[in-house]
Order: sequence, then C-alpha cells, then structure tokens
Amino acid sequence: MRPLISKIGTDKMKCLVVGHLVKDVLVKGSGIEYRIGGGAYYSALALSRFCDVEVLTSVGEDFPGKWLEELEASGIRLHVIPSRNSTSYRLRYLDRDNRELTLLSVAERITDFPKKGYDMILLNPVAGEIPPESIELARERSSFVGADVQGFIRPPEPGRVKLKDIDGSVFRGVKVLHGEASEMTLVKGIEPGDVEVLLVSQGGDEGTAYLRGRKHVYRPVKVAVDESTGAGDVFLASFSYFYRECPFVQALKRAAAFTALFLKHRHFSFPLEEVNELAREVDVKPARQASGI
Repeated sequence: MRPLISKIGTDKMKCLVVGHLVKDVLVKGSGIEYRIGGGAYYSALALSRFCDVEVLTSVGEDFPGKWLEELEASGIRLHVIPSRNSTSYRLRYLDRDNRELTLLSVAERITDFPKKGYDMILLNPVAGEIPPESIELARERSSFVGADVQGFIRPPEPGRVKLKDIDGSVFRGVKVLHGEASEMTLVKGIEPGDVEVLLVSQGGDEGTAYLRGRKHVYRPVKVAVDESTGAGDVFLASFSYFYRECPFVQALKRAAAFTALFLKHRHFSFPLEEVNELAREVDVKPARQASGI
C-alpha cells in the first residue's frame, strides 16, 4: 500500500460538513453523561485529521459554549444558524451495539450552504434538518458530495425515534452514500449503480460496498469497545477522504481500519502508520452480483 497522506502540507482539501451538533444525554445503567454528539461532529473531527474543515449547523443558546470553543480550538470553523433550541437526544444503551433513542428537542433546519467552493461536502443530518432538495444544492457547490441516510429517515418529531421510508432517488448522483443495512431498507427507489459508491455497514459484522454498482464484501477489524457511537460517521468521512487519495479497495480498507482505531481509542490522535498497518487485516473481495441492495 502507498503511504497514508498526512495532514501536514499547504494544499489541504477544503471540506464542509453539514448537520446538527447535538446535546447527547447518555444513559448507561444508573449513570448519566452529557456530551456533544451528532453525525456532523464525528465526521468533522475525523476529516480534521487531514483537511481544512468547516461545519454548518444550528444550535440554541442552551448549547454549551465550551463545546463550540473546543471544536474551534481544534481548527474547525463553525457556521452557526441561530435557533431557540438545540437538537438533543437521550441515548439509553441496552448493550454495546444497541441503544434506545429519544429525540428531546430540535434546532432549525439547514436550507442553504455557503457559496464558496469546497473540495468535498458531507451531508450528515440527525433529525431531518437537511431537506432532501438540498442534496441537489450541495451537488451544485461541490463535485464531491457524500451523505449518510440516517438523519434523512428520522422525522424531526420529539419522542421515541421512529424511522420513515424516503424516496432514495434524491441521492442519485452523489459520490458516496452510507447507511446501516437496516436503514437502507427504508430508502426506496434507488439502486447501487445510482451513486458512485454505496457503503452498507453492519456494525462489526461483514458489510457491503458497491463501486458503480459492482458489489464487494468487506470484513471490519474486530476491536473490543464499550460503545459504537460515531462509527458510521467516522467510516463515511474517512472513506470519502481516502477515496479521493487512493483506489476504491485501498480506501475501503483504510476507512475500516481508521474507524476501528477510533472505536478502540475514542479519539483521533493515533499514528497514521497504525492505520496503514491495520488496513492490511481488512478483507475486501468482489461478490456475486445480485439485484437490489
């Protein structure tokens, strides 16, 4: 494998991550923890290892200023849409991979993007804050658009999270689309070949990835972790970056390794050489073609 590209350099990629930063209330057993979350948060931190990153979000005055200051101190630029409320979820963990989600409040929707050019735009909503029609707007602003289906299938209605079917044709033409296998069953009217790369993950189990409709299977590296929050967001972001820098299979291996190391350490300061080494253990093989996802 070629060496990983490091963040050091003068010509870094410019990336915009769109989605709500979230006030997460984590319930594990009898303990409660409050912390920043949301797909945009994890995707932005992952990309900040390699790129100049901006986040377009919406938060209310109830959102802790310290959390925003910490993001800016890490080099991430924020575009904040004012809101009465912030988006907040209660996450009750049943075990490592299963959690019960309750939406407590929702911030303002995001309907427009900064007009300057970006090398990459990632759409990672958590509660329906990005209207489907904004996907086309993102494609007008960048030739590389990635998206996660998670926040598009969650209606912005407070209460226990109930997922909804969506018309997947709105994703046609995006560069990279990611979803959990269970989520992708709710995305109707789309075929693997409608996007350049489709990533369908299943936590730590075997996942599928399609390049221009051609199916591959991959086996993530097994790591012992206490929780899996943010895994899909990191996988989408890291794959999108690596895919711009190296061939599809190498990008898939590296993204799986990068995600495994994040889950192991719960931070992003691990050596990039460790990603390269672990990527060798990720098995990726072409699969028999079957219709549908």
